[in-house]
Parts: sequence; structure tokens; C-alpha cells
Amino acid sequence: MEKTRPSLTLVLGGARSGKSTYAEALAGQLGERVLYVATAEPLDGEMQARVVAHQARRPQAWTTLEAPLDAAAALRGTSESAGVEVVLLDCLTLLVSNILLAAAASEDLPEPDATEVRSRVEAEIDALLAAYRELGMHLVIVSNEVGLGLVPPYPLGRTYRDCLGWANQALAQAADRVILMVAGLPLDLKALPLAWLPGEPDPGEGGP
Repeated sequence: MEKTRPSLTLVLGGARSGKSTYAEALAGQLGERVLYVATAEPLDGEMQARVVAHQARRPQAWTTLEAPLDAAAALRGTSESAGVEVVLLDCLTLLVSNILLAAAASEDLPEPDATEVRSRVEAEIDALLAAYRELGMHLVIVSNEVGLGLVPPYPLGRTYRDCLGWANQALAQAADRVILMVAGLPLDLKALPLAWLPGEPDPGEGGP
């Protein structure tokens, strides 16, 4: 397979939108040696069943790295990354959730400080982007779009929603491609024409 410039792809979508299936197919096209970074912690029967289903769907030749926290550090610190062409992180949604719960546990509070949680999430995103640039691999990240539903009725849920939204924005800005999955159909957001943004020249000014 011809070697291409390392790329960063963010795959977004709601629950059961086809995010993971699309991301896995994309990773297989980008390279033969794939490292799957799993952020899920199978703490109950339902999550265990989901993990088993994901494992059964992935090619046996892929290597799996369990990293519920500090995914960038785990990626840098493992020998499994040697010779890897593609890193697939599935998913950012659970990584942010794990960061939130770890912050609550470390502060021994039911509702951790939102500013502290955001700081931890931003640090993880910065570390992931730095690892991507240093290691020279394709990086595919799966994440949920959770900002389109109801506002969570409790502070912890609102902090989580906000932090994941900020993380998605930061990755989307850095990504070469941002794929939004809707009912199993991929939309390439960065290939679509963008609307005018405040503070930028208005493309309509001076026109007919």
C-alpha cells in the first residue's frame, strides 16, 4: 500500500449512527497495521457485551491498547505502536467521561469543578494532537455529538456535555476531515461550503 501523509479524521454522530463501523472501515483503508485504542471500561454486563461485539468485528491482525485514561501517554509508552500505520481511538466520548469521573473521585465530590474538568480534557486533547504529530501515524477518532438533545437536568451531565462539545470543536479545527454520521450515512463536513463567520471578510460584500 502506498504511504500517504499522516491524516487526522474525526468521526462524529449520535448513538447507533454508524460511527464505529465507518471508522473501522476507514482505518483499514488507511493502512494494514492498525492500533485500536479502546477507552471503554466494561464495568457491567451491557458494556461487556458491547466490547465483545466490537472485538468480534475488528480484524484479528489489529492490535488493541486499553487506555481508559491518559490515552496519549499510553500511546507513547507502548511498544505496540512501533510500525503502526493507523491509530483508531474509539471513543473520545468515554475518554471524556472517564476524565470527569476521575476528577470527581480525586476531589471526593459528587460534582467536580467544571473548570478543572475542562482543563483536564483540554490537556488530553493537546497531548493526543502532539502524539499524532510526533508519531507520524494516521489518527482516526470516534466521538459522539451530544449537544443536539435535551439539556441534562443535573450539573454533572451539563459539565460532561460542555466538555465533550469543547473537545469535539478542538479536534474538528485540527482535523483534515470531519465526518458526521447520520443514519449510517457519512457527511464530510469540511468538504461542504462554510457559512460566513463573524470577524471574517463577508464574501457577499462587493458582489452584484
